[in-house]
Amino acid sequence: MTDIAPGIPQINSPAPEFEALSTHGPISLGKYSGKWVVLFSHPYDFTPVCSTEFLAFANHAADFAERNVQLIGLSVDSVFSHIAWTRSLEQSHGVKIPFPVIADLDTKVARAYGMIHHGASDMATVRSVFIIDPKKTIRALVYYPMQCGRNIAEILRLVDALQTVDKAGNVATPEGWKKGDKVIMPPPKTSAEADARVAENTQNPDAKDWYFVKRSL
Repeated sequence: MTDIAPGIPQINSPAPEFEALSTHGPISLGKYSGKWVVLFSHPYDFTPVCSTEFLAFANHAADFAERNVQLIGLSVDSVFSHIAWTRSLEQSHGVKIPFPVIADLDTKVARAYGMIHHGASDMATVRSVFIIDPKKTIRALVYYPMQCGRNIAEILRLVDALQTVDKAGNVATPEGWKKGDKVIMPPPKTSAEADARVAENTQNPDAKDWYFVKRSL
């Protein structure tokens, strides 16, 4: 691997490539070519908040798979710690963790993705989420403090939104949008386009103004 510069990647930037050991053996970002990837970090194994998140990701694993999404977890703990923790979760909660968990002991992946925030911890990764599309482009990233667990349903919703706008083209999703809801048309860029939009949508109850129009896909 090439040297990795620290920092937080930006939306629509190439996702940093990586090769790492995991609970599923050696993996790389390139291994999942053609798939969406949700790469998420957690501070430590054997902690209660992280346990609730891993159980929720596992319970929604089939939902992510239906969307062609590969889940990948990460922390700076060892493979042995990851294996012991995930086995403990299965034994105590009856839930098997089906996705790989990266053992980032040298923090190379964490630093490439800006997962270590020294204001929060000297070494542990914060709760970050990266949604990476099949072209290996970062499409969304979310950071949470160590004390607050993530909402896995929201991550699924965000995947749905990204896949919907990619498929439909030149549309956006409104606040709280869920799969099957109406989408928002882009605002006109000229006065003539605004006049045309108003004329086209005189019978559309979801056309609130020249710049605010919803429609079904």
